[in-house]
Amino acid sequence: MRIGIGIDTGGTCTDAVAYDLEAKKLLAKGKALTTHSCLEVGIGNALDTLPQEYIREAELVSLSTTLATNACLEDKGSRTKLVIFGMTDELVRYLNIEKEYGIPLEKVRCFDTHGSADGLHPDVPDIPKIIEDNRQWLADADVLACSELYSSNNGAPCEKGFKAGMQDQLGIKAVCAAEITDELNVIARGATALLNARLLPVINDFISAILHDLQKRGCHARISVVRSDGTMMNAEATLDKPVETILSGPAASVLAGKAFYDGENYLTVDMGGTTTDVSVVLGGKPVPATGGIRLGQWRTLVQGVFASPFALGGDTHIWVDDKTMLTELGVRRVKSLCSAAVEWPRLKEDLRRLLTPRDKHINRFHLHEFLYLLHRPERPELYTKNERMLIDALAEQGPIMLEDMEEKVGLDLYYFSPERLESEGIVMRVGMTPTDFMHIKGDYVGYDREASVLGGRYLLACLGREDNETELQKLADEVYDMVEERMYANLVQILLRQLYPGKFDELSEQMDILIHRTWQTRNDEVKNPFITQMFASDMALVGVGAPIHVFLPEVAKALGAECILAADHDVANALGALQARLNAVVRVSITQTLTRDGSIYYIAHLPTGSVRCDRYEEAVEMSKKAAAKKVVEEARRRGAVGELTPVVRAGSSTSKDKATGKMVRYGTVIEAEIEQELF
Repeated sequence: MRIGIGIDTGGTCTDAVAYDLEAKKLLAKGKALTTHSCLEVGIGNALDTLPQEYIREAELVSLSTTLATNACLEDKGSRTKLVIFGMTDELVRYLNIEKEYGIPLEKVRCFDTHGSADGLHPDVPDIPKIIEDNRQWLADADVLACSELYSSNNGAPCEKGFKAGMQDQLGIKAVCAAEITDELNVIARGATALLNARLLPVINDFISAILHDLQKRGCHARISVVRSDGTMMNAEATLDKPVETILSGPAASVLAGKAFYDGENYLTVDMGGTTTDVSVVLGGKPVPATGGIRLGQWRTLVQGVFASPFALGGDTHIWVDDKTMLTELGVRRVKSLCSAAVEWPRLKEDLRRLLTPRDKHINRFHLHEFLYLLHRPERPELYTKNERMLIDALAEQGPIMLEDMEEKVGLDLYYFSPERLESEGIVMRVGMTPTDFMHIKGDYVGYDREASVLGGRYLLACLGREDNETELQKLADEVYDMVEERMYANLVQILLRQLYPGKFDELSEQMDILIHRTWQTRNDEVKNPFITQMFASDMALVGVGAPIHVFLPEVAKALGAECILAADHDVANALGALQARLNAVVRVSITQTLTRDGSIYYIAHLPTGSVRCDRYEEAVEMSKKAAAKKVVEEARRRGAVGELTPVVRAGSSTSKDKATGKMVRYGTVIEAEIEQELF
């Protein structure tokens, strides 16, 4: 028996499975809370649920994670800035890069260059002087990213020089866009590099925790990580390119979905703690993302499966809006009261105290919520005095209820906001979530139900409703309906976007109203005489994730869709991680150019830079060798073992010349590929 261990670390839970790789049989599974302040604890707790001999004997440990996805959607990560060579500050403002690519203008500086587009004549400015002249702006970042116009053709000399200069002059790491993608769009390349830089500490903590725990258990298996396209890379490669894991979780759920359902057309609906990720399978094959993955505000060039994550999970923030006096379902993840009370039982005493007297209940600062410290910042001098006061108090006292913030910390919430500390992942909030309401209704009772009930009673007081079990159950039903409606609305939009590409990327107010009314009237016995508002689909819905069984059936019913809930849907991503394969592809393009006298020459755009060739055959041969060499290097970097023989293909683009009627070649792409099984 050859054993594989699958681990999936999500925003809320870490899942672990032991799997027979030969018989394709689940041997054992377990689940534990993800501990963001120290990932190793949660990972260790999950692995503790498995028979330890399976871990010691494992030949493969494969990982998937939604940490990078969640960090993007929650705007968390390291402090980063972007330098672009070959453009001007005026041009990036004109191109509205903040809206189109998710890059804040204050985080970008441009330095114009005048290299040739074909890459034959690069222009490298005085990079040491640029770094020195901008020392203060650059030094305010933990990691820098750089992108260069035409770097896919010229070998990226500016990027390489900037990376070396930043390390030598300021001791700060820089990420080169050319090391991540060879696409042409310099701004999208920059956004991808910037996101990669931002995610470095997130994935570093994850990989370090895994390796340390496995080492303690005597496990010496190969370590692989699921990439956004459903293929794999090893741990070392993941540390360099964490951006390639931004849809690791959804990719793993697609791989698992194939084992759960043998139909041709379906949506994989993966509900975790922070997000619900939806992928599309048509004709038995996952639909790929076109033009690179877009995630929240970020537009990247990362290739992957199509996945449409939206902010909805078991730990989505729920509160009462003090202006509308309605229960609100937010987008940010918070730690549920029920799980927090398991870790810190004293929180319940604070909640009981808050319930009396009743005149303090309605407050825009959600006084029943707590803040706790995830980790101290590496550079505390970058934070304000008040922020440092809060960090010190949380480190010393543990979680502090917002009601007690002034007394225990000396901070007045009317003048101080912890928003920046929360967005940077230094401080975490504890509050009411769908998981709490699942505990109230009894659909899931893995943590402390009493804490959830106390939080629910506080919300009832804020709403001015009676404090009794009937009202509490009604409130839980209302929250369930909000969760299901958000899931329904997003699935409708995803289906519309697949049917009408480019038409429903943003929904109009009228479409929002239509979807909302369709949901509200789905069970009406008497239909509107003017029009029957109905969205229906023949796509099956394959549920993945621990809480999905609570909410997906009602959504599938509203869509008239088949609902698939496999027995092991709660650990699907950990299972899917063991289905990935290694696949590396390198492409080299060849273009042709006319000289002034009408003769033709060819340019091979090699990974090291462009080379002019007078003969087409010479350019093809040179490109094949370069692509084969590069793909072997990339496959080795991702963890390929043994003898590697690339498959090299050449494809030309042609068109008919209107004057002569002959077919004319206007470009060639050489593609080298290596594919290898994990075991």
